[in-house]
Amino acid sequence: MSLWGGRFLDESNKLFKKFNTSLSFDYILAKEDIFASIAWSKSLVETGVLTKNEQKRIETALISLKEEIYKNPESILQSDCEDIHSWIEVNLIEKVGELGKKLHTGRSRNDQITTDLKLWCKSNIQILLENILNLQKSFILTAELYHDVIIPGYTHLQRAQPITFAYWCLAYVEMLKRDFDRLKDTLKRLNISPLGSGALSGTGWNINREKLALSMGFSCATNNALDSVSDRDYIVELLSSASISMMHLSRFSEDLIFFNSSESNFIELSDSITSGSSLMPQKKNPDPLELIRGKCGRVYGSLLSILVVLKALPLSYNKDMQEDKENLFDAIKTWNNSLSIANLVLNNIKLNRLSCYQAAEKGYSNATEVADYLVKKGVTFREAHHISGKIVLQAINDNKALKDLDLSKFQLYSNLIENDIYSHITLEACIKKRKSKGGVAFSQVEQEIIKEKIRLNIV
Repeated sequence: MSLWGGRFLDESNKLFKKFNTSLSFDYILAKEDIFASIAWSKSLVETGVLTKNEQKRIETALISLKEEIYKNPESILQSDCEDIHSWIEVNLIEKVGELGKKLHTGRSRNDQITTDLKLWCKSNIQILLENILNLQKSFILTAELYHDVIIPGYTHLQRAQPITFAYWCLAYVEMLKRDFDRLKDTLKRLNISPLGSGALSGTGWNINREKLALSMGFSCATNNALDSVSDRDYIVELLSSASISMMHLSRFSEDLIFFNSSESNFIELSDSITSGSSLMPQKKNPDPLELIRGKCGRVYGSLLSILVVLKALPLSYNKDMQEDKENLFDAIKTWNNSLSIANLVLNNIKLNRLSCYQAAEKGYSNATEVADYLVKKGVTFREAHHISGKIVLQAINDNKALKDLDLSKFQLYSNLIENDIYSHITLEACIKKRKSKGGVAFSQVEQEIIKEKIRLNIV
């Protein structure tokens, strides 16, 4: 059944009808459409369109319909209805007869769909927020478990300065905090009800839109109907947040893929989350991390898609907007799954402490400490940097770590260097001295872990 057939004499072309329908994907909005429809029916009582008894009959029928959907959601797909709004209206009429035809009074599918989408986004944002918090908790617990494990920090994928694995974990906690805050901020702008905007110019019925908005859990009603039915900023913003967070998860994945490689051997991934090769029996592949890295591009594509759909789109509603849903649904599902898989991976890693420590030593990541040592002796930093570089070159030629160089080799480049140099260039000394806010010092990291455990309510 079509909701718009009165003006047309000819039947819709079958190919066009199939091309035009959105039921195959917007059926997942059934719960939201029923929820909003019940709220709308109560507003129609206040306008006199429905009696209280009629509203109750409609509400009871809609609740019954929701229960049927819960039992078999995909039964909706057997219908030839154009969209989820049509399907619900058709099935409501089957249950309550002519009364069901009153429900759409003063309402348009234009304000219906954006209301449903906002309700769906709100619900899924709550799930995302919980998943982000869970991943932060896992990072903190992992940081606490491996608080004393020293690894090389990198710039340009070259060993730079020693850090701890806990410090690495805390870096991702900061990223996830920003992801969390962005989502909360998105929710604030999204939490405004468009229902009652009609097709584009508002409803001709005396609907208390503010009361209606509050009854559905929104903070208030939108100000301009023309904007309300054509606004998809909240989808752009949500997909932008998804893209940034997926970028963080992709970087996390790349780090662990590198740490897990035979060349690094810093970590071992659990057998339960890795796969093997069909040809090479020795292989143990970090598939979940590679998939997160790959799916990041998929979410980027969803963001680009909605931006292209909206570009140069005139006010108000246009059928182009039907393309706002599939990519949104897919991206949010992908993001949620990626957060869960990242959590699973993190909770199942083991660190190879010796390999981590040896890599930090062999990479001359303590070379900056030699320069700082000379600065304390009165040498300018630029000159100290030059001397330190010469000493590193000497160590490379001797195939030794800095701590294993004879004092005489140090003194070839500066007679200011004394035997106390060795206590300054241990990896532990390098880390302990960086006590400034945000630094890698053991004490600083321990304080951050305690603070984060309190924030995240980790007992």
